[in-house]
Amino acid sequence: MNGINLMVEEHKYIKRMLVVLRKASYGILKGAEVDYEDFEKMIDFVRSYADNHHHGKEEKILFNRMVTEIGGPAEKLVNLGMLVEHDLGRLHMKELEEALGRVKSGDDESKVDVIANAVSYTHLLTRHIDKEDSTVYTFANRKLSGDTLNTIDMECEAFEKEMEEKNIQQKYINILEELEKKYVL
Repeated sequence: MNGINLMVEEHKYIKRMLVVLRKASYGILKGAEVDYEDFEKMIDFVRSYADNHHHGKEEKILFNRMVTEIGGPAEKLVNLGMLVEHDLGRLHMKELEEALGRVKSGDDESKVDVIANAVSYTHLLTRHIDKEDSTVYTFANRKLSGDTLNTIDMECEAFEKEMEEKNIQQKYINILEELEKKYVL
């Protein structure tokens, strides 16, 4: 298993969910009722698949090795770029969840906050993914030693086996496909 290629593949699923989030937000803008259950699924996908599953591998397996082995440029790229953006994405999800709660409690104006946080998250992650695919992962492949890349591959494989037992990948792909049928296709 090539761990970095796996992370690139996972980005494809995440980008598809970004389309769902945007379409659901556009529906609210056009007057559709907020489907709280669907938004809960979107938030769960983002938190469990994009953040815990995918960003978890980046943060626990790849980024720390980049900082340790490459040093200065990797430290800036990771600590002042990628990790900051991961945290900003988490903030958007927290704010989205809070806005949904306010709308559910009767605060109609908070629909603006639902749309703003969902769409801001899609913009952030689209740019973030593009940077990782075109710059961060390429940099890692070029600068990390073969031994380190092999270790990353082995750790990603072990991580995936553990997640396979919990059926994480398939569970969230199913949620994605269900929401795509409703909002995209």
